[in-house]
Amino acid sequence: MRYKLLGRHSGLRVSEMAFGVALFGEQWGYGSAPAEARRVFDRYLAAGGNFLDTADGYQFGQSESVLGDFIAPIRDDIVLATKYSGGAAKEPSLSLTGNSRKNMIYSVEQSLRRLKTDRIDLYWVHHCDNVTPFEEILRGLDDLVRAGKILYAGVSNFPAWRVSRAALLADLRGWAPLVAIQYEYSLIERSGDVELLPMAEALGLAALLWSPLAGGLLTGKYRAGEQGRLQGLGRVIRTERSQRDSAVLNAVVDSAERLGISAAEVSLAWILAKARRSPTSVLPIIGPRTVEQLDNNLRALDVTLPADILARLDDVSQPALGAPYDVNASMVPKLLGGQPERVDLPVVPPA
Repeated sequence: MRYKLLGRHSGLRVSEMAFGVALFGEQWGYGSAPAEARRVFDRYLAAGGNFLDTADGYQFGQSESVLGDFIAPIRDDIVLATKYSGGAAKEPSLSLTGNSRKNMIYSVEQSLRRLKTDRIDLYWVHHCDNVTPFEEILRGLDDLVRAGKILYAGVSNFPAWRVSRAALLADLRGWAPLVAIQYEYSLIERSGDVELLPMAEALGLAALLWSPLAGGLLTGKYRAGEQGRLQGLGRVIRTERSQRDSAVLNAVVDSAERLGISAAEVSLAWILAKARRSPTSVLPIIGPRTVEQLDNNLRALDVTLPADILARLDDVSQPALGAPYDVNASMVPKLLGGQPERVDLPVVPPA
C-alpha cells in the first residue's frame, strides 16, 4: 500500500485506498456481522491500510459503534473519518437532520460517543441540504477544529461551485480550510471529470471517490446472476441502464479475460492509474463486505494495465461534457492559434 498526503492543505498521511465501512453492521438488513467485519478490518490493516471512512447514518449508527470497538486499541495509528447530515435515527427528525450548526454539534457529539474517541480526524458534511448558508457550516467546522473535536474538514456530494466558494470563504476569513471532497466516481459514473476533479486539482483538495465499482456492477457479478447489494440493500447500486453502460462493462470484462484477472481488479486499477497521474490526492473508497471481496480489491494495487487497455477504458467511458465544455473543446485549438494542446504563451514584462 502506498501513502499520500491528504491534499495540499494538510500534512495528514493516508493509504491510497480508503476503506468505507458502511456495511459494518446489519441494521439495514444487509451488511457484515461484527465477527465478519472484524476479519475484514484486520485484513485491511495487515495490507497497510490506515484510512477508515464511516458516517452517522450508516447502519443507523451501528457502523460507527462497531468501528469504535475495533479501533480503540489502535486509535492513534489510524485515520478516522465520519460524516453528518442525515442523522442516525431510522425516522428523520426536523431538528436533527441537515447541515445546520445545531445538527452539526449534536451529530459530532453522538459520533464521538459511538466511536469511543475524543476526536475525529476528518469530519465530512455528508450531503448538501441546499438551505444552510455555507458561512454557517464553515464557522461551525472551524469551531470544532479549534475545540479539538475534529482535526480536518471536508464536504461530500456537493456541487463544484459551492465547494469552490466555500474554499475561498474559509481562506479569506481565516477559518479552518476544507481539505477534501468526496463524490461518486467509477468507469460508469464519470461526471466528476467535468468540474469536480479539475476543481480539486486546481484548489489542492483531496478527492475521495465512493462506489468505484458502481455498487458491484463493474465486478460483472450481476450478469452472472448474483444479487449482492442489488437485492440485499436495494440502494447505492447501478445496473446496465444504457448502451454506454453495457459497452463499459463489456470493455472491463474483455480486459479482465485478456489479463487473467477479475473485472473488479481492472476497474480499480483503472482508477488507481488515474489517481497516480493526478496532481492532487485521489483515493478510491472501497467497501467490501467479506474478506474475499477485500482481497480481490487489494490485488488491484499490483495491477498495471497496458496502455491500449487504459485507452479503451478511457474512450468507452467518456462522460458527456455539456455546455460550455463541449463548445470550449472545439474552440480551444482555434483560440491557441491552431495548436491542439495547451501552449505556454510568452511572458510580456510590464511596461
